[in-house]
Amino acid sequence: MRYGAVLLSIAAFAQTPPPKLSHQSAEEFEQAHKPIIQPEKPRSAQAGAVTAGVRSTGAVAARVAQRNFIDKHVFARMATDKVAHAPLSSDEEFVRRAWLDATGRIPAPADMAAFLADKSPNKRDKLIDTLTTSDAFIDKWTYYFEDLFRAGTRMGSGLNLFHFWVREWLKLDRPYNEVVTDLLTGAGKTSFSVPGALYYQRDFVKAKDDPEAPNAHDMVNQPDTVDEFTVTYSKVLLGLNVACISCHDGAGHLEKVNVFLTGKKREEFFAQAAFFGKTRQIMNWENGYQANTEYTVDDEAPGYDRTAESIVRVPRRGKGIVQPKFLLTGEAPRANENARDGLARMLTSHPQFRRAFVNRIWGELMGFGIVEPVDDFDLGRYDAKTTPAPWSVQPSNAALLDAMADDFGANKHSLRHVVRTIMKSSAYQLSSNFPGQWEDRYTAYYARKYVRMLSAPELHDAIAVATGRPGKFNSGSEKVGMAMQMSEPKKADNETQDFMRTFGQSNRDDMPKKGPPNSLQAMLLMQSKVVTERVNASKGGLLPSLLEKSKDDKTLVEQLYLHTISRKPSAPELKIGLEALAANRQRGAENLQWALLNSPEFLFNY
Repeated sequence: MRYGAVLLSIAAFAQTPPPKLSHQSAEEFEQAHKPIIQPEKPRSAQAGAVTAGVRSTGAVAARVAQRNFIDKHVFARMATDKVAHAPLSSDEEFVRRAWLDATGRIPAPADMAAFLADKSPNKRDKLIDTLTTSDAFIDKWTYYFEDLFRAGTRMGSGLNLFHFWVREWLKLDRPYNEVVTDLLTGAGKTSFSVPGALYYQRDFVKAKDDPEAPNAHDMVNQPDTVDEFTVTYSKVLLGLNVACISCHDGAGHLEKVNVFLTGKKREEFFAQAAFFGKTRQIMNWENGYQANTEYTVDDEAPGYDRTAESIVRVPRRGKGIVQPKFLLTGEAPRANENARDGLARMLTSHPQFRRAFVNRIWGELMGFGIVEPVDDFDLGRYDAKTTPAPWSVQPSNAALLDAMADDFGANKHSLRHVVRTIMKSSAYQLSSNFPGQWEDRYTAYYARKYVRMLSAPELHDAIAVATGRPGKFNSGSEKVGMAMQMSEPKKADNETQDFMRTFGQSNRDDMPKKGPPNSLQAMLLMQSKVVTERVNASKGGLLPSLLEKSKDDKTLVEQLYLHTISRKPSAPELKIGLEALAANRQRGAENLQWALLNSPEFLFNY
């Protein structure tokens, strides 16, 4: 599927100027992408369906080395259940994958050539170590966490502070439990001095537009804000979706949704929310103007009141102040312990905190989580011995998930360690090509590397790298060229914003989601200025240099392939590329790179 689709793209479009879009060409492009464009399914089903379109070979997979504990769990399970697996990826396949997964960027031809020429047996480990200490690694994962923490306009003038704080702890590889402690316990004037507190501040529920008195503190509905934040951090930090029990008991509502939550009551949600019951958000009112992008966070409220009025939820019930208790253990704060300090201590020491985190990172690197959705664990289905019928056990490999969680904790809650451990495993390094007939039941075993579509910022930056035409974006006081270097996607120009939204960019008001590929994305990729302007040789970038320096047309075609899809063309592809250059060398080169940028092989990570 990979090479055939590239050939079809080139043959269909090589003679067509990039800016034009016809009904016929749209149909041809849709046909080229048909094997990978699917209706919305769970991420595991999406990954399996997309990857099933990758050509299968008749070769028998060679036995692969078990390189770390991940391999022990993955391959032992396949052996027990008699599931075949793919062979290891080729070096050519691996290097592009590793660059995209670690840094969100495609490799430069020189970097790829150096890796392929390296004959040392540990060259993959060396590449992974290099990539995970690079500035591009910091760019990608800063962007990832800012999407996850929804670091957008609701953070007001503190957004840039939050952006550089995330970059700092990623660069230092600060223990993630310490980072989360800052997110849960920060207090002060958030926009200027306390980046961690901005995470709570962004979930404010506004009660009114204007204060009733100059020193009024009632412009934010404090209990609703606490409820919103409790739902937010439970999803992000624990992988638990407690939104339903914020309005009603689980029993009688969630029997077909979540076994664990059927045993939880709304009163228990109140007790979880009560960890922030004394925490206020004060919307600053300065010089007669409402400074609704600046907040002060402190712990001077009386507590979580069951009788408080709600703007966004059904009315609360009961009387009096609720005392905080951790939902997963029933534990209360220690005597004289600040409730939020107690929450941070309990949450970051609980196994579910570590499970939820490694499951998210596994899902990013392997295509989908061991538990899906990643923010909807059902702890009532975690153990095969206690899971009630007719439910199935939720983790596809609970032993693997627990082992990764334990390893995460034992290695100082290091993100870099988790990424390296996954990427250095043979499970990660399997080929997306599969020997023989693929069966749907193999999907949960990770019996091959699953194909994934590039994220919106990855796709933008891959286009920028391939064409030598970075963008021009503001990120705080800095000018940056890559989308993943921006502190706020809304700071991009309108054309880039539209492009990235179409490819799934989060608005950072809602939780980020990964949707399936669709035909609108294919159509936009054909005609957006994000692509067409960058393959116009008269506007600079890579093409003028290649046109000048390539000694012959064969070299030019090969360089376009290497810069765009990280490999040389096959013989049939080279023939079509040469034909495209014959009539008009510059226009042919523009059309050829445009076709490559529109190919599934560019759009997806294999």
